[in-house]
Amino acid sequence: MAGRRRASGSVAVALCLLLASLTACGGRSAADTARAQVQDVLDRRARAVLHHDERAYAATGDRASYADLRAVPFADWSYRLTGLRRRGGTATADAELRYRVTGYDRAPVVAGRTLTLSAGPGGTWHVNSDRPATKAVQQLWDQGAVSVVRGRRGIVLGVGQSGRALHGYADLADRAVPAVSDAWGTDWSRQVVVLVPRSLEGMAGLLGSPASGYRGIAAVTTGEAGGSGRAPADRIIVNPDAYGMLGPLGRQVVFTHETTHVATRARTNPATPLWLSEGYADWVGYRGTGRTPVQAAPELRQAVAEGRVPAALPADRAFGFAGNATRLAEAYESGWMACRMIAGQWGEDRLRAFYQAVGGHHRRPGAVEDALHRVLGTTLADFTARWRAYLRERLG
Repeated sequence: MAGRRRASGSVAVALCLLLASLTACGGRSAADTARAQVQDVLDRRARAVLHHDERAYAATGDRASYADLRAVPFADWSYRLTGLRRRGGTATADAELRYRVTGYDRAPVVAGRTLTLSAGPGGTWHVNSDRPATKAVQQLWDQGAVSVVRGRRGIVLGVGQSGRALHGYADLADRAVPAVSDAWGTDWSRQVVVLVPRSLEGMAGLLGSPASGYRGIAAVTTGEAGGSGRAPADRIIVNPDAYGMLGPLGRQVVFTHETTHVATRARTNPATPLWLSEGYADWVGYRGTGRTPVQAAPELRQAVAEGRVPAALPADRAFGFAGNATRLAEAYESGWMACRMIAGQWGEDRLRAFYQAVGGHHRRPGAVEDALHRVLGTTLADFTARWRAYLRERLG
């Protein structure tokens, strides 16, 4: 038995010697050590961002990117290393970036990043580049130096925009937020985060989609639907090319529309059809402007005049930005007219209650039908018939 123990011990010693170049017995492997060193440099880089310490940021490697994000007021900024591929003195790291904008984000924005690094003396690593991961969207500072303007009701972050232009967007937000609260109520953040890239292409980069899909779209709102509590404040992303084509009223209507999406996000989920979410946002946007259906729904008016009264409320697919522009306009106008009819025939409080009741379901099937019955005392067939008659009456 003693001989067996000695032989077994010799084998263990031999195995330790054999693996010594990769790991000490009971210690870390070379890969683990490299991961820890890379995570350390990412942690130091994050602290430098939060403390506005350009010298400390430069000590971690690439310093040029600091100028692009230095103006943004971050409450949190951290990296979590999720993967590391090393080749000699260089490495590629996959990381999860989590950040919050001070005073606006209740939960962190999460973004996938890919960083390249080079090894320095003493086991240190230096960041050479930090860019969006494959299939991840760009952050605004990936597109250039960010300028910041604060309004009473929100914050505007822009790239390649004048201070005057950014103040203009802040003024739109300052008017939109109280208008939305007057219609929807005050049970929401009552503030917005607005991103203004340099161009349509910049907008597309922030959304991770081809620019062709947003040509002519003045703004969109991003965010997690359903009110899980994990979503940060939504971002209103502006297409400066299309926005510049609008007049003062059009700009305000669009901005109030997008702000409505921020306010209603917690009550919007997969049960909510787009005709309702987009129609309600348009209803709030036009509320109080004095615009009539004939003025605000020209494409739908043309269809009604030609005898093409829609047989049913528009399906979600009708709201795709990449589709026919006329059909897209008809879909938005149809949703607006449906919400306008509810507000006119049942009252604004019932319209809001109907929206909330639909969002109280977790699945689409039966959600609208149940809310129509409980809140408006009608059926989908009757509601659709009333809506079609309303279109003929107001647009014919």
